[in-house]
Amino acid sequence: MNALGIIGFVLALLISVMIHEAGHFVMARRYGMKVTEFFVGFGQRLWSFRRGETEYGIKAIPAGGYCRIVGMSVHEKLTDEEKPRAFYIASAPKRLVVLGAGSFLHFVLGFLILFVLLAGVGTTAVTSTVGEVSKCLTPADQTNFKCAASDAPSPALSAGIQAGDKIIAINGQEIKQWSDAVIKIRASANRRILITINRAGDLIQLRVTPEAHILNGKRVGQIGVVNKLGNQRQSPLTALTHSADITRQLLKSSITSLISLPAKVVPLVRQTFGKEKRDPAGLVGVVGVARVSGQTASDPRLATPEKIATFLLIIASLNIFVGVFNLLPLLPLDGGHMAVAIADGIRALWAKRRGRERPAPIDVEKLTPITIVVFVLLAALSLLLLAADIFNPVQLNL
Repeated sequence: MNALGIIGFVLALLISVMIHEAGHFVMARRYGMKVTEFFVGFGQRLWSFRRGETEYGIKAIPAGGYCRIVGMSVHEKLTDEEKPRAFYIASAPKRLVVLGAGSFLHFVLGFLILFVLLAGVGTTAVTSTVGEVSKCLTPADQTNFKCAASDAPSPALSAGIQAGDKIIAINGQEIKQWSDAVIKIRASANRRILITINRAGDLIQLRVTPEAHILNGKRVGQIGVVNKLGNQRQSPLTALTHSADITRQLLKSSITSLISLPAKVVPLVRQTFGKEKRDPAGLVGVVGVARVSGQTASDPRLATPEKIATFLLIIASLNIFVGVFNLLPLLPLDGGHMAVAIADGIRALWAKRRGRERPAPIDVEKLTPITIVVFVLLAALSLLLLAADIFNPVQLNL
């Protein structure tokens, strides 16, 4: 099962990469650019076929994929037919769309995975079914509190609520999820409410007065029930809204992680080559994420829906992070090429306003030293993460 989780992660990663490249491919074709190759993997060609002017296929090393757009470099030798369709000939806005399409599809894919998770697979959540009725109300500041015979019974116990009851309405308003009920109960301290329950198919109405307690400095009502956990699916409309909210949160956390990345490198070195425990909130490489996926898939304490949900959340988070990372204005990333396209656009606009001809596109190859420095730094970080994930892997204690 561990191997199944790792294989599933690798396949999901490859699919994500190819969807990224498909974004470049579709938009390049949309703007009339010539795309000559679209391949899964790198290295030796294993299998391919040609349709139109593009060759599609699979190569030996399954470490991603690529699509080749004619004219990415001003030094590329092009035929007379290819020159008008070269990438560097296109306007800056069109180049930006082609370059940004890959990251955009990462965000779309992450959103869609979250939607499938919430609306299709479901997530573990507190349900509206009562699992336990407290004999008395436990003070918020005491964890090992035990009810004494002299303690007043909890409002739920006094009202006759029993384990197994499903709370379906409060004051006549339907309860679709337990969080809605919590809000109503907490807002009703020392005020009687009417709770409708489903007990073995019978609808029963009980009057309960939540007892006032101080929670996090606020006066809230409590009735003394502990509800069951269960797998819950959201309606499509609710799932759309929540998926958008989670996507925004993941975007913010990805940006925050990238900003704090340099500060996490030194601790990672100590954790890799020293005896420090690996920080689960620190940097994790592809091997580490694959290991976590395998660990999740093989954990006997998780039900199948929980395993699938965790896997989907990992893939969605990874897609959104990769999408953000790829937009960094550094060559050879797409964001670096976008920065060059923006500079080209500014130069062209400046020349037009001054009545001059459009200047020649920026020669990206002249920026090769910068590209090499960034590539070396990324390669070094990748090797460090690989070593850390092998010699001191992250342990999630699932």
